[in-house]
Amino acid sequence: MSQKNREGKRTAREAMYEQREKDKARDKRKRTWIVGGAVVVVLAIAGAIAGVVANHKSEPAKPLASPKGATGKDNLVIPTGATDAPSTLTVYEDFRCPGCGMFEKSFRDTVHSLEDSGALRTDYHLVTIIDGNMGGTGSLNAGNAAVCAQDAGRFRAFHDVLYENQPDEREDKFGDKAYLLELAGKVPGLKTDTFTACVNNGTYDSWIKKSAAAFSGSGFSSTPTILLNGRSVYGNQTDPLTPDKLKQQVAAANKGKEPGAVTPAPTP
Repeated sequence: MSQKNREGKRTAREAMYEQREKDKARDKRKRTWIVGGAVVVVLAIAGAIAGVVANHKSEPAKPLASPKGATGKDNLVIPTGATDAPSTLTVYEDFRCPGCGMFEKSFRDTVHSLEDSGALRTDYHLVTIIDGNMGGTGSLNAGNAAVCAQDAGRFRAFHDVLYENQPDEREDKFGDKAYLLELAGKVPGLKTDTFTACVNNGTYDSWIKKSAAAFSGSGFSSTPTILLNGRSVYGNQTDPLTPDKLKQQVAAANKGKEPGAVTPAPTP
């Protein structure tokens, strides 16, 4: 091989080597750019997430709205009747519960009579068992609407209207807020813009849920649960409570005590 050919081949190899080195350097720069860009993106995402978390933490928790006149632990009780009545009937109810409907139909007039005489105060705890068992939102929506009526000073009247128009528990008719508003029209002075907004916005949904959660931790398991001065008086099949027996038990408990001061309640 001539000297000239050998030099030509060496020059070609050197050129190929130089080109490979240039290609390696270019690929290295690309990888550096890609990795660097990915790091920037990750840092940007992390910064955005941190900002969202920081903003979330900085937002104060919304206070739980409680209705006017609510009493008891965490303001989860709706009282009716004289606040200073000598006896208290505690009622755990679900507006979709058929057993609660039976109790109301049988005892409503007796309870109202005792309340209106100052002998009895009734403390209502609203529960959502049927929503959990059957699905739907009727217990929640009806409970919220009843609490909205409490704000308007018409809880007892609307409470009675709901039970008078209670649907079959398998039909979630109370889940329809338009139907609840239609029923509210049966209570004079209740269906105002304020009440309508309260129903439609679910103003007291969280309050109802908290009331239901409190019932779950109360040791009771079914509705209606009825207590007179803290003692269970309803549900004994061998010695069932009747309206007359309730009157007798209240009279015995109130013997020698002054009745409470009564404020007349609006009626349907």
